[in-house]
Amino acid sequence: MRFWKKLSQQECSDYIDKALRENIDFSRRTSLGIPASRLDGKVFYDQASFLKDAPFLRSIVQNPNHIGCHTLSESEMFFKGTQQIERDLIEMIAVDILRAEEGGSDGYVAAGGTEANIQAVWIYRNYFIRTFNATHDEIAILASADTHYSVVKAANLLFLDLYSVPVEDSTRAIQEAELDAVVRRAQQDGKKYFIVLSNVATTMFGSIDDPDMYARCLLKYDLPFRLHLDAAFGGFIYPVVQPENNVGFRNEHVSSVTLDAHKMLQAPYGTGIFIARKGLMQHVFTKEASYVHGMDITLSGSRSGANAIAIWMILVTYGPYGWYEKLHTLLYRTQWTCRQLDEMGIVYYRHPDMNIITIRASFVPKSLVEKYGLVPDTHEGDAGWYKIVVMEHVEIEYLQQFLADLKRVPGA
Repeated sequence: MRFWKKLSQQECSDYIDKALRENIDFSRRTSLGIPASRLDGKVFYDQASFLKDAPFLRSIVQNPNHIGCHTLSESEMFFKGTQQIERDLIEMIAVDILRAEEGGSDGYVAAGGTEANIQAVWIYRNYFIRTFNATHDEIAILASADTHYSVVKAANLLFLDLYSVPVEDSTRAIQEAELDAVVRRAQQDGKKYFIVLSNVATTMFGSIDDPDMYARCLLKYDLPFRLHLDAAFGGFIYPVVQPENNVGFRNEHVSSVTLDAHKMLQAPYGTGIFIARKGLMQHVFTKEASYVHGMDITLSGSRSGANAIAIWMILVTYGPYGWYEKLHTLLYRTQWTCRQLDEMGIVYYRHPDMNIITIRASFVPKSLVEKYGLVPDTHEGDAGWYKIVVMEHVEIEYLQQFLADLKRVPGA
């Protein structure tokens, strides 16, 4: 590990305090031109004694604005201290988790995985238009049937056609012949350029696509493409527990990655992450934002610097080995549950390196769905599957209780 180190609570707090001191302090410095301030003191009391032991809450009170992409260019000087923490965070994830070359990535903390996926499609749409003089109706989005609905949003917002690749029902895997047929159909529709969304743990199943399968198919037909990994759920799991993988920047076909810290990292909501290879973010530079120092090339514009601090704090508090240990605790609980389901003859899908178990709906009565808060694959009509996500609060005792209730189901 090059950048991901474990820090003590005091080291963490000191580093954040130093960053906050380098930001503007609205109570000590008069700045007439910034349309912002610290949180309203009449509503949010900023002198509470507990704040001295809560660096994340201190950063919320100080209210840093992280508009722009700080890995790429200079940004608003008023918040340069906490912007450096975001730069540190992006480099840590890119290099130590996704195996990028040092200094080879740009990125930012987004509002979530949905924004990060849309950001990717936006970049590559503009890339094909500017590089190949492509028209909108020549560009296609290519993704599996299990892909997150944010890709449908991206297609709708950016006026692009989405081509969905079927998956095999029991394995959730893309079939090469099906992919080939979809690509050939897209070509017949006049599509010449492809934006690929490849999953690193789908939301419902935790299944992982093979990005190289997409690449092989598109290269076979000599079709230009950009490949984005939607690792919103799996990005902080799969590359860590399975270091010999093809879902990072060591894969020459991968251009960018989405991760979500508010899933596995248990960060506050609004902590998605977008990371791309150098030279790509500039395709969405908004020159009209001339009053912003630096380049505004993010979908969201103004962003809370506190969110970047939250993710950074979690990663350095655990360190790489502590995080690895935590993941294996969750995977052990998942494996243990799967062994019990096997003994009961319950049909389910589970990727061996993920903490999601998706059970065929026919094995789970509605009473247990409601009692245990199981999530269906659809809320419209009859569900085909129900999923369990083994997070930190899902302890063995709760799983034992669920399995005991499941055993009492007639025919189980």
